Amino acid sequence: MTALFFYKCLCILLYPFILIFIGFRLLKNKEDKSRLNERLGFPKKERPKGKLIWMHGASVGECLSMLPLVKKMLDEDKSMHVMVTSGTVTSAELMKKRLPERAFHQFIPIDTPLAAKRFVKYWNADAVLWFESDFWPNMLTAIKKNKKPLILLNGRISDKSFARWQKHPYIIKTIQSLFTLSFGQTQEDARRLKVLGAENVVSTGNLKFAAVNPPFDQEELKKIHQAINNRPCWTMASTHENEELQGAEIHITLKEKYPDLLTVFVPRHPNRADALIMQFEKKGLKVARRSKSEEITADTDIYMADTIGEMGLLYQLTDFVFVGGSLIAFGGQNMLEPMRLKRAVVIGPYAFNFKEIVATAKEKNALVEVQNKEELSSILAQFLIKPAHFSEMRENAERLATSEMSVLDRVWEILHQKFNI
Repeated sequence: MTALFFYKCLCILLYPFILIFIGFRLLKNKEDKSRLNERLGFPKKERPKGKLIWMHGASVGECLSMLPLVKKMLDEDKSMHVMVTSGTVTSAELMKKRLPERAFHQFIPIDTPLAAKRFVKYWNADAVLWFESDFWPNMLTAIKKNKKPLILLNGRISDKSFARWQKHPYIIKTIQSLFTLSFGQTQEDARRLKVLGAENVVSTGNLKFAAVNPPFDQEELKKIHQAINNRPCWTMASTHENEELQGAEIHITLKEKYPDLLTVFVPRHPNRADALIMQFEKKGLKVARRSKSEEITADTDIYMADTIGEMGLLYQLTDFVFVGGSLIAFGGQNMLEPMRLKRAVVIGPYAFNFKEIVATAKEKNALVEVQNKEELSSILAQFLIKPAHFSEMRENAERLATSEMSVLDRVWEILHQKFNI
């Protein structure tokens, strides 16, 4: 009995418990009740006629990185439609706002054999573009059996994943062999994909470099800037649990010297805002909440930006941005977005999901890496005293973040020539 066959049998046996797990996710607002049919492999939306390309990304980061390619494909072929799948409510809401005409979102079904088979058969996509490393064996097997191109884009194998998969060589080799072609983010990712069993591998660069600045409302930006009224301020963006509390402590410390300091929090998961606000208020901090249209006033300490799809606006609010997921051992979030906007970008010591980007950015003096909240507080204090000292770093950040825009054309050329996408 092969490992993948055992996995398939296990998914069938555990199906009732999977449904219970989905129920728990519903209670925590991690599932969309109105679209549970999609999670079970029962789509309601009608398949568009003609060519359909399916693109899958696990969550927000992957979905954002595919947007330039979505636009490129739709511009090149006016008869094409694109379906984007992901597994999180946040990414679904974001795609609803950001996907262009002739593109739509569906939730990826839970990885059971029947759900995967139903989903693949119903949509019958002409090609499937799988982003990064969200490997679901039953779904990938169903796609392969449908005999359509299955292509791994922006493939990434972290140090931890590489070590783990090498302990299970047969499983990962079987999964990697399902892909018709694999694109590695870097040469090292391409090498690791080959070691793990990928048969056809190329490396054209990281599609995150091809992203464009997200849209925003100029009038809304002007309104918020007027409310901030030149106060000293900074942003903690894409933060995870515990990072906001560290930021609040930094705020309290620096407020002694800068009594009108404003801190903007953009939690990665906005549904955590209620709990965060309670914790902030216990510390005596006054919070204005964006999702409830609460105004920033002179005594506001914290601006809680608990909305989705507004990073284009929120990154414009302050010149100093800490990118979260990096003060804790999560792996970091995409720091290229604020770098493109010429922000002074700071990260913590745990941005290992962006190892190559971080190494290059540090070498080119395009961002600052701190080891803890004390160092973050110190670098923020330096910025508040002399923001002009960070002007060169900000220029370097923009230059680096826009240096590989051509990666999109290189990926598109291969997809078009080899698969007529």
